[in-house]
Amino acid sequence: MRRYFPILEWGAEYNRQVLSADLLAAVIVTIMLIPQSLAYALLAGLPPVVGLYASILPLVAYAIFGTSRTLAVGPVAVVSLMTASAAGAVAAQGTPEYLEAAITLAALSGVMLAVLGFLRLGFLANLLSHPVIAGFITASGVLIATSQVKHIFGISGGGDNWPEMLGNLAANLPDTNFYTLTIGVIATGFLFWVRKGFTPLLRRFGMGEQAAGMTSKAGPVIAVILTIVAVILLGLADRGVALVGAVPQGLPPFALPSTDMDLIAQLWVPALLISVIGFVESVSVAQTLAAKRRQRISPDQELIGLGASNIASAISGGYPVTGGFARSVVNFDAGAQTPAAGAYTAGGIALASLFLTPLLFNLPIATLAATIIVAVLSLVDLKTPGRLWRYSKADFAAHMATILITLLAGVEMGVIAGVSVGLLLYLWKASRPHAAIVGRVPETEHFRNVERHKVLTLPHLLSIRIDESLTYLNARWLEEYVLERVAEKPELRHVILMCSAVNAIDATGLESLEAINHRLGDGGIGLHLSEVKGPVMDRLKDTHFLDELNGRVFLSQDQAWSELARDNGEPSPPNDQYLARGLI
Repeated sequence: MRRYFPILEWGAEYNRQVLSADLLAAVIVTIMLIPQSLAYALLAGLPPVVGLYASILPLVAYAIFGTSRTLAVGPVAVVSLMTASAAGAVAAQGTPEYLEAAITLAALSGVMLAVLGFLRLGFLANLLSHPVIAGFITASGVLIATSQVKHIFGISGGGDNWPEMLGNLAANLPDTNFYTLTIGVIATGFLFWVRKGFTPLLRRFGMGEQAAGMTSKAGPVIAVILTIVAVILLGLADRGVALVGAVPQGLPPFALPSTDMDLIAQLWVPALLISVIGFVESVSVAQTLAAKRRQRISPDQELIGLGASNIASAISGGYPVTGGFARSVVNFDAGAQTPAAGAYTAGGIALASLFLTPLLFNLPIATLAATIIVAVLSLVDLKTPGRLWRYSKADFAAHMATILITLLAGVEMGVIAGVSVGLLLYLWKASRPHAAIVGRVPETEHFRNVERHKVLTLPHLLSIRIDESLTYLNARWLEEYVLERVAEKPELRHVILMCSAVNAIDATGLESLEAINHRLGDGGIGLHLSEVKGPVMDRLKDTHFLDELNGRVFLSQDQAWSELARDNGEPSPPNDQYLARGLI
């Protein structure tokens, strides 16, 4: 039961000291999460109150099923953008159908994540390489920030990709509302300053470093309060400033996802992409924070925890959620000890839904847009492309393809393209593995690449080190490589395949070894294997290959060299004579 209900494990050790730490963290995260939830719902194209709904039951569900002690679940920027893209493809924003699509996305995502968790398929997220994820997040940050500029200027705009967004913004700039622009610019500047300058200011007034850092996290709340006061005192509602307006007061309603199969057929692919992206982002944050306290998480159980959170979001009128980086770090720094801190945060959000929502009527939408812009611009990483270019051109190509296609074709196509490019480049590299002709390092038992080291070689003996498992992807390449090297040495009598890096040989790889064996045998050349790993040898023993092998299998490369060096029709000279004879 503890495997599927981690609450039974940490709950058995719960005490008053842990309760105090969790309650303090919950208060801080609640203050941070209220404006974030409203802002991310706006980004998803949903009424702001839906962000609050998505921040109550999902946190309780994760506290029961999640394994991370400090992960804070709720609406996040990237998933909100993907929700807007997916729901916008089937319904118009502001309609009941649009909200129904968002709720259905949460339910589909929750079921997919839970099923993957029960089947222990968390490893499937490894299909998304780090360069692909980094490229997608960077491009998403640019798209999200661009999508919010219209609220800063108080104009209409939109679009499914970056060129459309920029074109619509340029076309509507003459309609800028300067009161809205003033609020948006001041709020954005204030929030940027709070991130860097507020903590030193508080420290100057005598506040402790940790307390100052925690207080600075309340910057968005301060911006909300100040702009609401400004709207009321200056009568900005009558000057065209867009406001949040009436926010329903009360706890989340009970909701059911759609059972329309046509709608589900349109949403299941976006839901799968949201699930994978959300899981990768969440588990990365959870593992990073767990390592700092020498704790561990279970990726498969995390799938179940996130699945339960999304199902809880769906039945409470919310939209897809996942673990957020910023609020999880705040939760960690605030001293949260168990997932109960998330449940207490849910209680704080519920109280806000009951009593504080009337105060949000005069909140400018530009303030929420500023909150989003400041949060997501930290996701834009301009250093990674340069590092990837220097280290791996293939990873650089996958990274840039993800960025460009996400910007030009939208978030879904960006993810698909990134995964596709990454897999194609992997398959291309796997089909051309590294292999090297090796020779003996003088006065040692070690063998190294002849192109990198001064080593001993013999004209009648060819040693090839294979640095990859033999599979259907590279078996034909190896066959051609060996036969080409053999053709270059007419005096050759023996070929040794050094298999120290071969972890597996599939059926196609075996067929290629058999073909090499027959071709060499027809030419009077022996094929030998050295340093074959135990599991690989066990598989080979179940076939006829070892019976048909015209050479031998040696325990070590040194043994193979020592014994076959003599088989050249003349006595073998000592090692120090190889150099004198030019055999290097």
